[in-house]
Amino acid sequence: MTNNDFKVFNDPIHGTIELDPILVKIIDTPQFQRLRNLKQLGGTYYVYPGASHNRFEHSIGVAHLAGELLQTLKGKQPGLGIDERDILCVQIAGLCHDLGHGPFSHMFEMFIHKGNPEWRHEKASQDMFDHLVEKNNLIRDMKKHGLVPKEDLLFIRELIDPPKVEKIAEWPHYGRPKKKAFLYEVVSNTRNKIDVDKWEYFARDCHQLGMQNNFDCHRLIKFARVCKVGEMTQICYRDKEVFNLYNMFYTRFSLHKRAYQHKVSNSIEWMIRDAFLKADEHIQIEGSDGEMFTLSTAIDDMVAYTKLTDAIFDRILNSPDEELQEAREILERIMQRKLYVCLGEFSSEENLGNMKNLWNMHVGERNPEDYVVESVKYNYGMGDEDPIKHVRFYTKQNPKKANHINKDEVSLLLPERFEEEKFRIYTKRTNDEDLKADKNLFDTFGPAQTSSSRRK
Repeated sequence: MTNNDFKVFNDPIHGTIELDPILVKIIDTPQFQRLRNLKQLGGTYYVYPGASHNRFEHSIGVAHLAGELLQTLKGKQPGLGIDERDILCVQIAGLCHDLGHGPFSHMFEMFIHKGNPEWRHEKASQDMFDHLVEKNNLIRDMKKHGLVPKEDLLFIRELIDPPKVEKIAEWPHYGRPKKKAFLYEVVSNTRNKIDVDKWEYFARDCHQLGMQNNFDCHRLIKFARVCKVGEMTQICYRDKEVFNLYNMFYTRFSLHKRAYQHKVSNSIEWMIRDAFLKADEHIQIEGSDGEMFTLSTAIDDMVAYTKLTDAIFDRILNSPDEELQEAREILERIMQRKLYVCLGEFSSEENLGNMKNLWNMHVGERNPEDYVVESVKYNYGMGDEDPIKHVRFYTKQNPKKANHINKDEVSLLLPERFEEEKFRIYTKRTNDEDLKADKNLFDTFGPAQTSSSRRK
């Protein structure tokens, strides 16, 4: 395979991208093209007009960055034994890692979790990848491009959804041996959350949202190196890049604070979720062998799921069917900007379940279904932990040995805590009198919870 066979894409984030023909074969399938119609940031588009980008371009960007990182490691450390098969498999995993997302991306998980809390889009991505390969007869093309389907298809599935590192007692993978453990950290890094998926969406989301991105992934790639840590090989970084990594995690925190968890964006996503719940049993989607599925059961059949995109919003909105009236009215409210109103937010040490119970008792005879109580967490990607604790760094003098760097050695101005949780309460009621009453109700509730938390 020569570079002349590669296809060139022009991307606003990464510039000119070259992709192997087998990646293009995957892109040119109905299952992958579906990603053109899945908003990357869901309801955030209704708050930030520039956030109109989709999973399609993000996935191509992840494949590109995965190739850039591995080609850099291969060039600097030929002893790692990284071959073209490895690179191609990791790029395919990057390309296909989001195939399992539903309409409006993470909002769809809110909808599905109402009745199926164990469902995960990563598992759906594996299922959709299997379906894509089978339906488009890609086994022959994979062999033609040097892949070994029996090993490599399994490897790609593992890369899309690797197990959490702390749960690994012995080597859990079959696609590649333990000496190539670092390959499992490229697309979805469960060890410390530093991976090309995040690098890509930080850059793209900031660009589309009109926000500054202070993290430079291309510089970090230049200083990436594989070192042996204990019994595992890990992707490590030069010691002087530690502040760049803190910038990366701060970027994540900032995006959640300013955009992903924006109170109006969340309000709209709660409304879309409620509309989907109302419409669920009345939407019919044809799947395998002519079997019909609903909005919530389409996840069980990849033929039906391939047809499920953001277009379902307009299908409900424009439907004349009486059984969709309640769902349609909710979506019409979104179009008219008559949104669920956030009464306020506060801190508390209660968990979400207890907070819902406390609020339901507080509303008295009012209908609890007229309110939404949500927990919003802002962190650096690993709950209340400092993720840098799970990163290893090498020095210029000793590039083969990787060690921890303590936070105090980096700066005394870094945060002491790495997670905060806020509770928000929304009202679905719309008339002025009800809104005023609900605001007064919240004013006697929220501050009481905050002061109670402080007393603890």
